[in-house]
Amino acid sequence: MFKMNQLVVGLFLFLSSLFSCQQKGDFKTVNVEDFDSIIQDEEVQRLDVRTLAEYSEGHIAKTININVMDDSFASMADSLLQKSKPVALYCRSGKRSKKAAAILSEKGFKVVELGKGFNAWQAAGKEIEY
Repeated sequence: MFKMNQLVVGLFLFLSSLFSCQQKGDFKTVNVEDFDSIIQDEEVQRLDVRTLAEYSEGHIAKTININVMDDSFASMADSLLQKSKPVALYCRSGKRSKKAAAILSEKGFKVVELGKGFNAWQAAGKEIEY
């Protein structure tokens, strides 16, 4: 019985760590207004981590698109982005951008991500391009 309880507790801890909402990586999550301020700096690299289809339906000006769900995301980011300049990134709702931010920050990039994503950007009436 004791071993069974240990097993259940261990399994619970393992599963909760898989599904935890804790932020991984060293990056900052900001709201729309702060993100807009940050990207006004020409030194900041703008990155959209959504799919190409999502990107083509509208995006923030001067962004490059690298799909975080693509297996080659990390290597593409290494070849297209400069570690010496900060990266401001976003996805649709803020979930994929956290994954991308964690990957890039672990590779040594200084990263800021738009917390509620492109949806929040649009809802705030911010400018988009097609």
